[in-house]
Amino acid sequence: MAQQNSSPLIWILAGEASGDVLGARLMQALKAQNPHIRFAGIGGARMSENGLSSLFPMRDLAVMGLVEILPRLRALSARLDQAVENIRALRPDIVVTIDSPGFALRLLKRIANLGVLRVHYVAPQVWAWRQKRVKEFPGLWDELLCLLPFEEAFFTKHGLHTRFVGHPVLQSGAQQGDGARFRKQHGLREGARVLVLMPGSRRSEVPRLLPVFGRMLSLLSQTMPDLVPVIPVSAVVKDAIIQGTAKWPVKPLIVTDIHEKHDAFAAAGAALTKSGTSTLELALAGVPMAVTYRVNPVTAFMARRLIRVPHVAMVNLLAGKAIVPELLQEQCNPSTLARAVSILFDKSGVAERQKQAFKTVLNGLKGPDGKQPAEAAATAILALLKKNNRG
Repeated sequence: MAQQNSSPLIWILAGEASGDVLGARLMQALKAQNPHIRFAGIGGARMSENGLSSLFPMRDLAVMGLVEILPRLRALSARLDQAVENIRALRPDIVVTIDSPGFALRLLKRIANLGVLRVHYVAPQVWAWRQKRVKEFPGLWDELLCLLPFEEAFFTKHGLHTRFVGHPVLQSGAQQGDGARFRKQHGLREGARVLVLMPGSRRSEVPRLLPVFGRMLSLLSQTMPDLVPVIPVSAVVKDAIIQGTAKWPVKPLIVTDIHEKHDAFAAAGAALTKSGTSTLELALAGVPMAVTYRVNPVTAFMARRLIRVPHVAMVNLLAGKAIVPELLQEQCNPSTLARAVSILFDKSGVAERQKQAFKTVLNGLKGPDGKQPAEAAATAILALLKKNNRG
């Protein structure tokens, strides 16, 4: 490698908003342990704030769904070629790909012959569906960093070097919001019921959930005139959220700042969220929730045939039981969602049982040796560099 040992070059990839946050924290932890580290690769605004000049806009990769991705295959293929050529030209000491398995794993495979160390951060969820895919992974990476405690045993059983580093939601600050500050900032009257709505961070998700949320609010406004919906948004979907809520009967507060988002959590009596990491954020903040999701019917049909776990909500999966309701596909409709939200606001026992269950789930997500997840991940990456005399 052309790089000097004191100044390793790390090529890092994030393909969506959650990966951008994870990548930014990882970059900070890496620089804390080795201030000479340099970065190249692909990321969003948060990674750019930490010194990454993205090869191309991260939003070009933010797409999901078996049907939704088809119209963009040619553009994604061109971006993959561009990333491979950039790595070939730079010859970094290590490539770190974060989540986004559809793009990241193809990239890792394409660069296998370059002799570059490879780490994938956030394990592909093949334990949930298509478990046979794990046979495709040997040779894709030198180390897999996983977020969930049961993943280390699952992948190790298949001969893949895997390390549990803890879940980054614990570093999100979601539990540090100030509800009184949020209410004062937005002039909310005494007794106003704050409902957090989280329709997703990908442009392909928002159009499927926002219309249902809007019709749900029409129903809820008849019995809850004091309801205040709040939508935390990322830059990737902000315009889509604004446009999609323009005709809602109850105008939402659209929150873009991360601290204001956490203040909204603290003020909220309930939340309605898509499945995924957002459920863990809300759990950390102690917000009772219902989980909902809707995808293209063809995608849903195929997913139901392949999924091998009893729950889709991460909090339920980790708890091993349904501690929050999952309202998916046909159940993702205005009347069903309205009933679920009403129960969370009106039945304190239901909300309290959720909050108690959240504590157990979160305790299982702590990283090894008391390290913060990003610190543990950075330590693993630097140890791999040192082992191979590249850092």
